[in-house]
Amino acid sequence: MTFPGAKTAVEWLVSVAPDPGACRWEWERNPLGVVLLPAGRLWDVLILPGDLGQAALDVLLLITDRPGPVLADFGDSRLGFFVPAGTASRWLGTGVRGAGRGTWIVVPYPGRATDGVRWAVLPDGEGTLTDPAVLELAMHEAAASVLAGEGRTS
Repeated sequence: MTFPGAKTAVEWLVSVAPDPGACRWEWERNPLGVVLLPAGRLWDVLILPGDLGQAALDVLLLITDRPGPVLADFGDSRLGFFVPAGTASRWLGTGVRGAGRGTWIVVPYPGRATDGVRWAVLPDGEGTLTDPAVLELAMHEAAASVLAGEGRTS
């Protein structure tokens, strides 16, 4: 299934590859529908545990016109939020992993279903990223919701 903007999302994503043409070729022919792309060029990825990540995404969808791209792994046990390059090296947060310069991310082809990682929010192709400060606020709100759902107050 192809979504609107999938072509521009593909172009934007492969632009970070060392060889965009080879990356595109591999992506389109890979039976798994995924490629490895380097983080730290146009974007970093902040990886949150599933419950917190989904709750933070729900908050982001309420407070922003459009968050940046978000990846979800198999079973939604982790969500990865695309943020500006350099964010991962400055991020201080318990339970949040950062993928920045020197790391690679498994990325599915936009608009195609895969058995593993999938897009929770598809890239728009224009380079929209999640503002780290807004993500942090969403995480605080989400953490309060998750704790309340577990019957805890702190």
